[in-house]
Amino acid sequence: MDLQNTTLTQLRQLLDSKSISAAELTDAYLERIRAVDGSLLSYITVTPEEAHAQAEQAQARIDAGNAAPLTGIPMAMKDNLCTDGVRTTCSSRMLEDFVPPYDATVVEKLKAQNYIMLGKASMDEFAMGSSNQTSAFAKTRNPYDTSCVPGGSSGGSAAAVSAGLCAAALGSDTGGSIRQPASFCGVTGLKPTYGRVSRYGLVAFASSLDQIGPIARCARDCGTVLSAIAGQDPHDATSASQSVPDFNEKVGKSLKGLKIALPKEFFGDAVDDEVKEAVLAAAREYQSMGAELVDCSISTLKYAVAAYYLIASAEAASNLARFDGIKYGLRGEGNSFDKMIRDSRSRGFGDEVKRRILLGNYALSSGYYDAYYRKALALKQDFIKEYDRIFQTADIILTPTAPTVAYPIGKQEHDPVKMYTGDICTVTVNIACLPAISTTCGYSRTGMPIGMSLIGRRFDEATIIQAADAFEQGFTVIPAKPEGGAAK
Repeated sequence: MDLQNTTLTQLRQLLDSKSISAAELTDAYLERIRAVDGSLLSYITVTPEEAHAQAEQAQARIDAGNAAPLTGIPMAMKDNLCTDGVRTTCSSRMLEDFVPPYDATVVEKLKAQNYIMLGKASMDEFAMGSSNQTSAFAKTRNPYDTSCVPGGSSGGSAAAVSAGLCAAALGSDTGGSIRQPASFCGVTGLKPTYGRVSRYGLVAFASSLDQIGPIARCARDCGTVLSAIAGQDPHDATSASQSVPDFNEKVGKSLKGLKIALPKEFFGDAVDDEVKEAVLAAAREYQSMGAELVDCSISTLKYAVAAYYLIASAEAASNLARFDGIKYGLRGEGNSFDKMIRDSRSRGFGDEVKRRILLGNYALSSGYYDAYYRKALALKQDFIKEYDRIFQTADIILTPTAPTVAYPIGKQEHDPVKMYTGDICTVTVNIACLPAISTTCGYSRTGMPIGMSLIGRRFDEATIIQAADAFEQGFTVIPAKPEGGAAK
């Protein structure tokens, strides 16, 4: 079976027709993980025992004739999602031995459909990074070129889907952490509207920005997974009360009359020419399908990165204050309370996490709160207003997902400013609480994937899934060819 090119719809048909059993499908993915992941390092923890047990339960449901869309489907979970009895590290020494006693709500929902968990995917430490190279355990490589980064922070999830090491995966997106690695790894990633999916059981980075979403082979697959995990949750006060629709209900319908906005600021000098050309070519393809292109402007985009990193770092500093080596996490040494906490946090956190904690504490300090953090919050309202204005005359917004294709490992990780400015195309969506989907729209001269992002109105994931699917139907995907390697 070609695990790299088989969609969830196709797997569903194979399982329901008994052409393959849940156990056989699980074994196929586990064997591919053993054969390929030694060179990619997309997983921190592989869970064959749990997967086989879940496969038995899934097969019983299939045999009874009441399979759900994800029954028997092998998936990967980003390692910041709590999984009952399975180590959840957030790619940090701080949580190296943490085993949650409960499941995240999204994991509970997937278990209710009898999905199969293959393991926990690597990520940037505490989801802070855009390369997956801040992971303390598995610095994931790009399946298209193992000398390049897979993107982050959900780099392990994207690489695993791209290389055929799972049928789909969950990631989290705080400033582009689903969409950017999906772009770099040549797959499709969906960041839902803030509040669409419960954050309960997600180890928090920035609580007003974090959102869980799917990474899969195509937009339709993303819609299938989103339908399974969406909905209000009493455990999460920020989860929205909106009903959960069929997110694929518009798939296959005509795009005639759909208005697609192209903000000029997203096509400036900061974006590589190859990326701009590929996204603009996609815009013309949409025009040929009957869509109408609308020029527009987001004048506040120049403030986006600064505003995002002030808000995100401030919330991160607050959220990560709980990791002190006392309640849980790495326990440091010292002959006093203060020294023990200092040693715990110094040894447990990596450089990037420390950098963001320092930035956040600085922004929240009494002398700088008004000068920085308060202004960033004011800009959040400006972004919301700008997007609302555009959506008065457009149905979706088309932009590049990232200003570049995946870059070589070691090129940017030690230059924080350069790393942060690479988020320019994604962070405003999180600040404005909007949904967005990234799908591949071309390839660079070196063969690396180029992603485009479709941004929708709040709680209108169905329209961006429809538009992404329409483009995918006429686009020829070039699969990654990951190198083989010894099993970990």
